[in-house]
This record gives sequence, C-alpha cells and structure tokens, in this order.
Amino acid sequence: MGHGILLSGGAEVDFNIHGVFQYSFFGHPVWITTSHVCILMVMLILVVFAIVARRCMAKATDVPGGFQNVVELIVEKLDGMVGGSMGQAAPKYYNYIGTIFIFILVSNISGLLGLRPPTADYGVTLPLAILTFSLIHYNKWKYQKPLTIWTDMCSPLPPWLPIWLPINVISAVAVPISLSLRLFANMLAGTIIMALWYGIIPIVVAKLGIPAFLHAYLDLFSGCIQTYVFCMLTMVYVDDKM
Repeated sequence: MGHGILLSGGAEVDFNIHGVFQYSFFGHPVWITTSHVCILMVMLILVVFAIVARRCMAKATDVPGGFQNVVELIVEKLDGMVGGSMGQAAPKYYNYIGTIFIFILVSNISGLLGLRPPTADYGVTLPLAILTFSLIHYNKWKYQKPLTIWTDMCSPLPPWLPIWLPINVISAVAVPISLSLRLFANMLAGTIIMALWYGIIPIVVAKLGIPAFLHAYLDLFSGCIQTYVFCMLTMVYVDDKM
C-alpha cells in the first residue's frame, strides 16, 4: 500500500496526504486521498465490530462472559462518562457522544496498525467540530429565549450596551476552530514524529524497541487523551446551552 497510506510502510515514509486516484464529477476532478482510504479502513473495523457485538448481545446471558463483557464494559463506561458530565440531559446524547468517541479513538490509534491517522487531516477534524458547533447552537436556540441569548452575547455589560458583542461573537465562532485544531495538531505532531523516526533513523536501529514506546505514547496515550478532551469539551459546551 503506497502513497503514504501506511505510515511505516518502508523506505518511502512521509506524513503527507497523497492522492490515490482521481475521477471526474460533473466535469470537475475529484481526488480520493489517503485520508479517505484510512477512514474507510476505520469504518470497516467499526462496522465489523458492531455486527459482531449485535450478534453477541442478541444471545446475551445473565452472566456475561468473553466478548459480551467487553461490549457491556464499553457501553457502561461511555454512558457513565456522558451521565457524569451532562446529568439529566445525558440520555439524549448517549448515541452522539458515544459515536464520535469511538470513531475518534479508533482513528487516533490507527497508527498502531501502521496507518496514517485520519484525525491528522484537518478535513476530518473540522467537520467533527462543526457537528458539535451545530449541536451547541441548536440547543442554545431551543432552550434559551432570544432575550437571554442577547444578554449573554452582550455580557459582561448590560444588554443595552453591546460593546462586547463582537468579541463574544468571535468567541462563539472560535469554538469549532479550537476544537478541530487541538485534535488535528496533536495527531499530526505524532504522525510527523513517527514519520521522521522511521525515515531518518537507520532501519535496524529504528526497530529496536523504541518505536513501541513512541507508538504507545503518541498513538495510544495521546490518542486516548485527545479523544477524551474533544468529547468532554463537546459535552460541556452543549450542556452549557441547555
């Protein structure tokens, strides 16, 4: 698998996004890139896991064992995380938070499989942040009165003195940018470090155990932390508008 799909796939190691193939859409060239291929691989992993989990839970027993234990543990931990942050509103967001958590986590740790993490592409993290941004303002207009929204946008000054309105608007617009850039920058940094390690260090030295430590930190530890931060901030922002 060339074109940088595999981060550690041999001598031609880099951290760039490459076009895999091109097709024409209404006369316009459209590229399928390595990010699309890696996202497809992540989605295939999740779909297979979901099918197996569904069949397992269809035959669930009162005393769980094996794979049923794993599935129930994942669900319980995700529900506990959402419930602890969002309280009574949590049941409405179990599915959304759980979905983005699992997708981002698997994308982040896909570097352990030699893939270029999809979340190291800003074209992946920005849409995720825009989804959260849309959900934030949907709840804002659903649960708050227009006067309350106006007062909040003018704070800390009174609503009849909207001097701070432009700053608060910029602050609101900055939410998806900060969410997406935080996740993107951290994952891209790890991708660059691993590409440099495999590309610069002699291949014999590069495989003497140190890559395992780097992958454990940059892919596993950092990937889990960034997943948790993204989802936690999503829950805080959404719950704040309800």
